[in-house]
Amino acid sequence: MEFCPKCGCVLVEKKKNEFKCPRCNHKSKTKIKIESSEKIEVKPEIGVITNEDTDVFPKISAVCQKCNHKEAYFWTSQTRSADEAETKFFRCTKCKHTWRQYH
Repeated sequence: MEFCPKCGCVLVEKKKNEFKCPRCNHKSKTKIKIESSEKIEVKPEIGVITNEDTDVFPKISAVCQKCNHKEAYFWTSQTRSADEAETKFFRCTKCKHTWRQYH
């Protein structure tokens, strides 16, 4: 890409191999080679979170039915119709056994 030496505007091809400034009509006396380039940077890979990495549930005191450990993760979910109570889920922090409690 070439710029006009008088006003700094980009020179535009008016006819084949004839480049003129659209602002001041300066005509280039040399053959202009138009080329472009782009620097592409490699971006770091986006990490993927798996289910094992997402134990962000609150911990409560609950006895595991499988290993009798006394601490579990806790969350709730609406598993039945909207007019019924939600279901409580528990997951043992030791053996990862999951159970539910209906209300």
